[in-house]
Amino acid sequence: MNSPHEDPGLMATLLSLQKGEITEHHIYQKIAAANHDGHNREVLERIAGQELGHYAIWKQYTRQDAAPDALRIWFYYLIARGMGMTFAIKLMEGVEKRAQGYDQGLAGRIPEALGILENEENHERELIALIDEERLKYVGSVVLGLNDALVEFTGTLAGLTFAIQNTQIIAVAGLIMGVAASLSMGASEYLSQRSDGGATNPFRASVYTGTAYLVTVALLILPYLILGNPYHALIFTLAGAVLVIFLFTFYISVAKDLPFWRRFGEMLLISLGIAAISFVIGILIRTVLNVNI
Repeated sequence: MNSPHEDPGLMATLLSLQKGEITEHHIYQKIAAANHDGHNREVLERIAGQELGHYAIWKQYTRQDAAPDALRIWFYYLIARGMGMTFAIKLMEGVEKRAQGYDQGLAGRIPEALGILENEENHERELIALIDEERLKYVGSVVLGLNDALVEFTGTLAGLTFAIQNTQIIAVAGLIMGVAASLSMGASEYLSQRSDGGATNPFRASVYTGTAYLVTVALLILPYLILGNPYHALIFTLAGAVLVIFLFTFYISVAKDLPFWRRFGEMLLISLGIAAISFVIGILIRTVLNVNI
């Protein structure tokens, strides 16, 4: 095998891998330092140590130090704080796996390369699976609140748009219904969790459900508070619903290792299908009752 110093392409590849390992080492360390759960912090520190070990192996060949990517460190750290460490780590895993797809070619040139790749794919995934994160325990409650709000309110606002055709009245009616429905959903989830006797806290589950419902309703109603044309507001509401479905499905798919496009398509079809049916119902009610507001 040629020395990396005699092969510029190989040297560039090794330096890139070395930089990636030291960057991930600092990412895991930074997330671990901000974590208050002793078990999770220990898991993250173990992963950080593993990445540092990989960095040392690449350094034996490059004989150079590599500076971490500060921007990437802060990017994943902020994602971890805002959306959960499990999501941030799995997102980083997926990005790094795609970016380093050419690493398999190193196996015949660097003896340790195959072991590092196998370690990255297997051992690190096992460590991440040990992470116990509260927000993922209550993801079912969040899904319940978000799904109900999307299905019910895209349909409700579509129906009200043709039945009333006044953005301010639609917004007020929708907000009143949304607040009442979020309280009802929260109470229902509390009673459901108590009767099931599961591992989750019924009160926290109800808060997650009610909050997800209310936040989704607020986003859907917002165009009616800003725009004067009810049909333009409906278009933006439907676009907002698609965006919420996309982002939430992406989050769940990454955090839970679930297929993205099938779940996104199902949720989109249900929400927009109900909206279309409600839109037609609104037209019929307006025509039959001769309502003109």
